Amino acid sequence: MVSYEYILGGFLASLLAFVFFMIISTTLGGNKKFKALSGGAKSNGFQPEMEEDKSTDVVIVGAGVAGAALAYTLAKEGRRVHVIERDLTEPDRIVGELLQPGGYLKLIELGLEDCANESIDAQKVFGYALYKDGKDTKLSYPLEKYSADVAGRSFHNGRFIQRMREKAATLANVKLEQGSVTTLIEEKGIVKGVIYKNKAGEELRAYAPLTIVCDGCFSNLRKSLSAPKVENPSCFVGLILENCDLPHANHGHVILGDPSPILFYPISNTEVRCLVDVPGTKVPSVTNGEMAKYLKSVVAPQIPPQLHNAFMAAVEKGNIRTMQNKSMAANPVPTPGAILLGDAFNMRHPLTGGGMTVALSDIVLLRNLLRPLRDLSDATALCNYLEAFYTLRKPVSSTINTLAGALYKVFCASPDPAKQEMREACFDYLSLGGICSYGPLSLLSGLNPRPLHLFLHFFAVAIYGVGRLMLPFPSPQRMWLGARLILSASSIIFPIIKGEGIRQMFFPVTVPAFYRSPPLH
Repeated sequence: MVSYEYILGGFLASLLAFVFFMIISTTLGGNKKFKALSGGAKSNGFQPEMEEDKSTDVVIVGAGVAGAALAYTLAKEGRRVHVIERDLTEPDRIVGELLQPGGYLKLIELGLEDCANESIDAQKVFGYALYKDGKDTKLSYPLEKYSADVAGRSFHNGRFIQRMREKAATLANVKLEQGSVTTLIEEKGIVKGVIYKNKAGEELRAYAPLTIVCDGCFSNLRKSLSAPKVENPSCFVGLILENCDLPHANHGHVILGDPSPILFYPISNTEVRCLVDVPGTKVPSVTNGEMAKYLKSVVAPQIPPQLHNAFMAAVEKGNIRTMQNKSMAANPVPTPGAILLGDAFNMRHPLTGGGMTVALSDIVLLRNLLRPLRDLSDATALCNYLEAFYTLRKPVSSTINTLAGALYKVFCASPDPAKQEMREACFDYLSLGGICSYGPLSLLSGLNPRPLHLFLHFFAVAIYGVGRLMLPFPSPQRMWLGARLILSASSIIFPIIKGEGIRQMFFPVTVPAFYRSPPLH
């Protein structure tokens, strides 16, 4: 039985969608208000006075994308940073390889853009090519207002992380250490630091007024600082195709396959990453050959002809990797002395490649909030002040998170005729070009962090699908299918919005924490 909230929500959404083209003209009209709010106070030339014991200002747990970028950023602000990373060798992952243009802009703000350039053989990405049932359409990022260097970037994740670690380590006030953090040190409800084992196996303690936990998607500390609800929507099967050209150069390729999407994007001048999505938590076994059989019999027939031979060669080569995809809305438990960041804090389906953009945006925001503070020692006042962070981050994070979750559900194949119509309508809507193309791409790219525009575009797709069903004439069967399409769209997006927080997402200025001022010392 469909919940009445979805019926009411679908009806209201339909009304809103009809005014879509009247207000969406401001889609790319700037985000000055958000920038002003997230910009914080200007730097006051802060340089902390070095104490005799040369104590640390910030302990960072983890030196992945978030941890390494944060270490460099806070150290450049004059903070004394101690980073503890479980493994300082180059990571070898099959995700975290595509940085959206909005994320690249944040990288520039942080002074880290040289970590994603030719030195790691990074490739520029200018948009996506979408494939469905033999048809394809090219969708370009709306980059006309930006310099020629601004685009997406795709690369080997490990190379990107190592370059940021190396850059952070060049700063005298960064201590980068290999070690495994086992627990947070807490005294009277305030986090004072961490207990960790160093490379030699010795148990040590690191103290600082602020501990920032960035230990990734498998975080063993997040339960101390949040109330996580982790979902496992699907798995990725990763391959690398060698010495092949993508049909559309410098574009990500998304095949709306059966049962779920298949992705291709360049990660070097000679390599293309292929990610095959498998719904659920179980995948065919790699070791007994079931995975290779699945890729050859189920996936290969759906691959564009230009990539088929390279795909088959990659399967035969046998270097097949798998990983569980996770989704987790941010649900922090404000704790004096500590804060969560990165995948330890918030995750979304990696289909849209938005994770690094959210993390880098959070780092820019956190840096700006901390800038006016000479002293971080008043943990309770700092915790109260940093509650603003959770609201100010919402325009970027909720837009990217909601789009990732909604697109994944729309792009998956389904036996339900209403969901089939929604999938077809989405492909055709994006193929229309103009506002129907660059509007959604501006949201996906992180260039337009406006949740309301996402909401309107999503239901514009649904209304477009209903409109097609009414032609050439609205039979009762078609009208019923149209109603089910609206209900299906509502059942996809409203639970995601609820998880993100309706008030924080659409009405952040009504949240008291939005107006928090820096504590006075």
